[in-house]
Amino acid sequence: MKKALVHDWYYVNGGAEKVIHSINNVWKDFDHFALVDFLDKDDREFVLNGKKANTSFIQNLPTAKSNHRKFLQLFPYAIEQFDLTKYDLVLSSSAAIAKGVLTNQNQLHICYCHSPMRYAWDLYHQYLKEANLNKGLKSYYAKYVLHKMRNWDLYSSNRVDEFIANSNYIARRIKKIYNRDSTVIYPPVDVNAFSLETNKEDYYFTASRMVPYKKIELIVRAFNEMPEKKLIVSGDGPEFKKIQKIAKGNIELLGFIDSSELKAKMQKAKAFVFAAEEDFGIIPVEAQACGTPVIAYGKGGVKETVIENETGVFFNQQTVPSIIASVNKFEKLKLDYAQIREHVLKFSKERFEEELLSFVNKKYNAFKSK
Repeated sequence: MKKALVHDWYYVNGGAEKVIHSINNVWKDFDHFALVDFLDKDDREFVLNGKKANTSFIQNLPTAKSNHRKFLQLFPYAIEQFDLTKYDLVLSSSAAIAKGVLTNQNQLHICYCHSPMRYAWDLYHQYLKEANLNKGLKSYYAKYVLHKMRNWDLYSSNRVDEFIANSNYIARRIKKIYNRDSTVIYPPVDVNAFSLETNKEDYYFTASRMVPYKKIELIVRAFNEMPEKKLIVSGDGPEFKKIQKIAKGNIELLGFIDSSELKAKMQKAKAFVFAAEEDFGIIPVEAQACGTPVIAYGKGGVKETVIENETGVFFNQQTVPSIIASVNKFEKLKLDYAQIREHVLKFSKERFEEELLSFVNKKYNAFKSK
């Protein structure tokens, strides 16, 4: 069985790339494809076992390395240029473009869907607002491009034979947008890389890329209103300087820290605060693997990984008062740290790899028997 693995793009080692790492644990002989591949040596070794992806012409465009997303309108054309005709199985890992590769009736295309294209659908209005594209000539052009992307995203969904969703939350989104059923296989979390710590210290912790939808600014503003409570923030990104300017004395901004330091901060925290609406959310699971409770916005995949009043608490609105109320509620609870860790062991890498192997083999055998 000749196999191709198509990913949207490689430029950071994030949650989607951890999925790629686990897929490569299952099968060592994938040929890799992506719009661009700008991974550094260490990330390449982890994600792709040192291999390089076959890339599109986007790779060679000026400024693609610093901002490949500016070529959004070219992505559908670029992904359709990959010649995959020699492969029996095409597995796409898609949050935007990868599922749109061209295959024929003799090939099985399975898509592990992190989400339908967020900025064209669910986050459309938010994206335009945050990019200051609500008015003017650039606004009309951006809206036209995203309109075209929605059309392409919808009809290219018909190129997929089988959808896998990374959560029930995303399965509902796939059904809503594509009118397709999907099978849920939760992403791999390396829970065994995190150990239980029951000796918690008196601080709250959050960690993320500092981009608008992660809502780190919101968390900081909430803790600005609770000067008696300490918050430690890890992460870097476009909003770092903005957040640095508003953070008060009870808030410590660490910037980027390595994985060992991040793990130590997460283990000792009295709770991990998470304000984004994520499709799944790997880092809240990692926090719970440390026995650390989670205070989270109660929408998205986190509703499937955190148990209210047992492994954490939810706030219902992305507002300062709602976060403050949830922190106050949390401080009245007595949670069992060992039970918190036990709860998330079911999201392990090993479970993901077993479920994915079983699913692909079953679908491939059925496909070949037709």
